[in-house]
Amino acid sequence: MNPVDQQIRILIVDDVAEWRENLTKMLQLESDFEIVGAAADGEEGIELAKQRQPHIVLMDINLPGLDGISATEAILREAPYAQVVMMSVESEAYYLLRSMSAGAREFLIKPFGIDELVSTVRRVYAKAQPTWDAISKVGEKPLPGAPPAPGSLAKLIAVYSPKGGVGCTTLAINLATAICQLDPGLKVAVVDCSLQFGGVEVSLNLHANRSIADLSKRMDELDPTLVLSAMEEDARSGLKVLLAPPRPEMADLVTAEHVRAILEAMKETFDYVVIDMGSRLEDTELSVFDLADRVVLVIVPDLAAIRQARCFLDLIEALEYSPEKVLLVLNKSDPRTGISAQAIEDRLKHKVFAEIPLEDRLVLQSVNRGMPYMIMPNVDRRTLVIQRTGAFAQQIVQAFEENPLLIC
Repeated sequence: MNPVDQQIRILIVDDVAEWRENLTKMLQLESDFEIVGAAADGEEGIELAKQRQPHIVLMDINLPGLDGISATEAILREAPYAQVVMMSVESEAYYLLRSMSAGAREFLIKPFGIDELVSTVRRVYAKAQPTWDAISKVGEKPLPGAPPAPGSLAKLIAVYSPKGGVGCTTLAINLATAICQLDPGLKVAVVDCSLQFGGVEVSLNLHANRSIADLSKRMDELDPTLVLSAMEEDARSGLKVLLAPPRPEMADLVTAEHVRAILEAMKETFDYVVIDMGSRLEDTELSVFDLADRVVLVIVPDLAAIRQARCFLDLIEALEYSPEKVLLVLNKSDPRTGISAQAIEDRLKHKVFAEIPLEDRLVLQSVNRGMPYMIMPNVDRRTLVIQRTGAFAQQIVQAFEENPLLIC
């Protein structure tokens, strides 16, 4: 059965009969919700999911026999496009992390109200809608950007330029957002490694008191759960964000070893981690380059940026990185400058992987509103900068699929 139709198909898995009945009654009040089954244990939930291919599975974490974590993993093998919402009376971060690692998309703490339940179901369904639409067109063929198999580690993408002011932060945020749009099931994070003057907080309009500096004080306790506790969520884009320290002098608290350990921990939780690096070139940056799967080298069409890019490519060669590790991106491309992508390729002897056009008005609106332009409302999706950024995200995901491992 193909999980694409107008009704939101919901499967309930909970060992308490009264709770199953209450959930069914609450959800049936919504005209576009259809309860396709209610299971009392994990084994029954797996069988019903296989038969009825629900959009949403409401899964209790504490089940007799096969627990909710194991049942979720099994359901996602039988109904890979289902979206699991985990339910638990436990609110500790440990249970949240285990749930998300198993493939759950949301985590509800019991007891919860009807409004919270309905809004969660609608939100999870809306995020996955593009995937189901694509399935209806291509059948059961795997989608570009589908989540990696269980146990695989995140792909790290470092966005860097030796020249300031070329748009690294804006590009990093919108690249990460575009990767999310390829498949709502992907877990994508942004890390602001421009430690002195990070711009991600402003660019996403986040008002937070947590940052990477908090983790640097607790390195003896560092694990994926602790990293998640220090991150913010941008609900609009679906990104998890680890911010730079709030004050420039606090950057000294974060060492290269700290950054490496934090990124290693994040690899266990996310599918993609996009790292905004700013323009410094010190121990921290070199550590990130070592760890990154790809380095996006951002330039703009001016001679100073091209010259500095040449110096950086010379450094990469001296460090004996694979040439395929560096993806050259021409940002703010403008034919009026007289410097084309072909001219840059000839000068640098390195292929331009992507070309993002100059679009000052939209980008400025995006920055001032603290929202990625990829999800700005009332904007024509055919706008060239949006199309090119989306294509860039698809290209980089495909690059990982074609050549996932590089010897540095």
